[in-house]
Amino acid sequence: MHLEIRGLEKLSFRERQVVVLKESGKSQEQIAKKLHLSPSSVATLLNRAKGKGYQIVCIIPEAELGLGGYDFDEEESDS
Repeated sequence: MHLEIRGLEKLSFRERQVVVLKESGKSQEQIAKKLHLSPSSVATLLNRAKGKGYQIVCIIPEAELGLGGYDFDEEESDS
């Protein structure tokens, strides 16, 4: 699985940092500690970033869904 964050160019450097860490699965407390910020500052930065409209796109290869190498057209023609 691959995550793509669209709209990062709209965010400040600090907002980008907290968004990337948050979308990587870190808690607000972990982000605060890593960036030497208070948890409330992290929450504020995340809220500002959300307001600017970034999007997370999840890209899942077909193989991870059990679809790799399977041709739907072949099944239909066998019927």
